[in-house]
Amino acid sequence: MDINLKLDENNLYREESFTDMKIGAVRMLTPVTSDGSLDESRKPVFIGQTQLMSPEGPLPVSCIIQASSLKKAVASFPEAVAKEVDRMISLAQQAQEKEKSRIVVPGR
Repeated sequence: MDINLKLDENNLYREESFTDMKIGAVRMLTPVTSDGSLDESRKPVFIGQTQLMSPEGPLPVSCIIQASSLKKAVASFPEAVAKEVDRMISLAQQAQEKEKSRIVVPGR
């Protein structure tokens, strides 16, 4: 097996999750050094997560939230999720259009 499974010790984060137990969650990834101490040279990363119901069942939505604090990430959650849903819809429409334009040759 030629897969590199070594973690990048210069890109480690501590993960915390915050949820309202109704709509979704915000994951806060805090940069740390390889000994687990806070790495103040990098900024935290915030990730929004929720689910939307579709005719095929729940559809997970996950997106990066541009924010400098948990409070700002929570406030930005609706807009960030809406943008990601719009992006997902656009990708699905593009895939449908591509599929419609395929030429189907009988017998193949």
